Amino acid sequence: MKAHARLTARFEGGRTVLRELRSMAPLTLLPKRGTGVTAVVHLVNSATSPLGGDELKLTIRVGAGASLRLSGVAATIALPGLHGEGSVSEVDVVVEAGGSLEYLPEPTVVTARARHSAVLRASLAEDAYLHTREVLVLGRAGEQPGSLVTTQHVTRGEVPVLRQTLEIGDSTLDSSLAHLAGRRVLATDLVVGGPSVPEASGEWWSRTSLAAGGTLTTSLAPDAVTALKVFESP
Repeated sequence: MKAHARLTARFEGGRTVLRELRSMAPLTLLPKRGTGVTAVVHLVNSATSPLGGDELKLTIRVGAGASLRLSGVAATIALPGLHGEGSVSEVDVVVEAGGSLEYLPEPTVVTARARHSAVLRASLAEDAYLHTREVLVLGRAGEQPGSLVTTQHVTRGEVPVLRQTLEIGDSTLDSSLAHLAGRRVLATDLVVGGPSVPEASGEWWSRTSLAAGGTLTTSLAPDAVTALKVFESP
């Protein structure tokens, strides 16, 4: 299955309006009614996906001065293909001058024998704001995880803010989880363009400043709820 969903937000008449909202199964975009400055849209997986062989793409465009919040409704479950095919999901983001985007999907669960690749590319204006989160769960309870490659490329102006790739294999449960110190969940929270926040760290988490501006918080935990609690702390 190949699917490409698109979402474009513009600032008009003192508020953000959705100029393009194109869903394509299994990627369904549901706008929330309201008259606030920020437009709110929910992202729903309308079918079991991604399945091995699937190629899914989401394009997000936030115009100058516009404010958009895109949040997930349910976890994404990466499943194996019938013949060992891998699946790919790509998110392509552009935020123009003075624009703001919160992209907060629900966790991605990589099930046994699945081979999944996830890519986030974000191009931000120098004064744009981005808050995005990625929560990766290696396997369902009691299950060996599949293999995962996740890549994040974020630029501000023309300056790289974040370029990182994580690869986790699936030979055995122990060897896969060894990359995460025995924990099943890796969560990252990226903020670019917001108020200055001091660096901090605790047991199995840390918040670091990025050279080109912004902060990256990383958390390792046995479950998603515990991992996300870190991001709720000041």
